[in-house]
Amino acid sequence: MSCPDCFRGSVHEGQPRGEVTKAYGRDTYVVGPADGRPAKGIVVVLPDAFGWEFVNVRLLADKYADEGGFKVYAPDFMNGSYHLGRALCGLIPFVIYNWPTRAWPRVKGFFEQLRKEEGASLSVGAAGFCWGGKQVLLLAQGDTIDGRPLIDAGFTGHPSLLSLPGDIQKLTLPVSFAMGEHDDYISVAQAENIRTIVEAKPESARGELTIYPQTGHGFCVRADHKFPESLKQADEATEQCIKWFNAHFTIPS
Repeated sequence: MSCPDCFRGSVHEGQPRGEVTKAYGRDTYVVGPADGRPAKGIVVVLPDAFGWEFVNVRLLADKYADEGGFKVYAPDFMNGSYHLGRALCGLIPFVIYNWPTRAWPRVKGFFEQLRKEEGASLSVGAAGFCWGGKQVLLLAQGDTIDGRPLIDAGFTGHPSLLSLPGDIQKLTLPVSFAMGEHDDYISVAQAENIRTIVEAKPESARGELTIYPQTGHGFCVRADHKFPESLKQADEATEQCIKWFNAHFTIPS
């Protein structure tokens, strides 16, 4: 099967309404609440191998902004190395360039600047998918800037490249997980173990995990809209993310 065929049925229709700009040194898609109301906080989206320009990622950012009332950033943390439309063919070079330890300084630097500026007065969350999920867990493991954590809470859908159970045991901030029942990277048994660990943490770091039945890896971002149940579960995961940040953000008065 050719790579374009691998993507058929999973590219969503719609026109993203945000804009592309430079934010904290990176090309970034940015969008705020459509009605112009002040943002409750900032959510940074860390995508899968499809990258920050993938329309699904930008439409999801729009949903977080409109339904959650957040300012949303989707930066290019991959320095243009993702393979939009060719991600499956180019997976090996993608992984080499964006291996977690190589990408982490890029991600950390962005969040450090964000926290020192807008994040000094607004709560900051990170929402990561597949590749981006690993980075969310790293962000939630205790790094600080000016005495404050880089994020206030994290959300991840179907993360990959994890070291289990170590990545979960190291979490010091609350993270919400949305997992597929048929994820090729994390089994149901592994997901249940993640749930046990995060639910047993102190309240300040306590997480949650939801397993979505009959879903596979990528469902949060690339659910096939031809199948209503897949779309419903993707929407539920979006709602899970928004509720999580609303519960953990300090909303400006």
